[in-house]
Amino acid sequence: MSKPESHNKLSPLANLIFASRWLQLPLYLGLILAQCVYVFHFWVELVDLIGAAMGNEAALKHLLDAVSVAGSDAAARPTKLNETTIMLVVLGLIDVVMISNLLIMVIIGGYETFVSRLGLQNHPDQPEWLSHVNATVLKVKLAMAIIGISSIHLLKTFINAKNYEPKELIAQTVIHIVFLLSALSIAYCDQIMTKTQQAAKQH
Repeated sequence: MSKPESHNKLSPLANLIFASRWLQLPLYLGLILAQCVYVFHFWVELVDLIGAAMGNEAALKHLLDAVSVAGSDAAARPTKLNETTIMLVVLGLIDVVMISNLLIMVIIGGYETFVSRLGLQNHPDQPEWLSHVNATVLKVKLAMAIIGISSIHLLKTFINAKNYEPKELIAQTVIHIVFLLSALSIAYCDQIMTKTQQAAKQH
């Protein structure tokens, strides 16, 4: 039988510093509560969408208030559930789902990387990305998730472009491009680090 791996005994100060990682636990628990809020918000919007489709006036008013741009002309405000309104509401639901996915990445990946191992090896539901997650990989995946969320927001803006000022459209497009460039930079740095590590292992 193979002997269990022995661990070096830490000094009291080193043990205290290492144990300080558990201070992050309340932060991840807080993100779980935020996830619950997003789930509740998703179902409220979905119930309103179904209610509006079935002729509920209160649900329709809530949806129209949600998709209308602040400061837009009253004449530009939709008065019924049309294709554009449905599309904007559905994109809003997709946005909630993508942000929820981002929260899951931060909660599970962050806890696994910075606090403690979850012990999910060989678990049938273990996320594929979690098997090789580290701080760098987590940053890349978060950057890609943010780009996806930004794309949904930009698409919602373009669909409703007539209610936005040109400078707002340009600003949102520039911000999205900045997100893209930031993600490319992070991915490029990750590629350089991976090649450097592989080269170091070979020598």
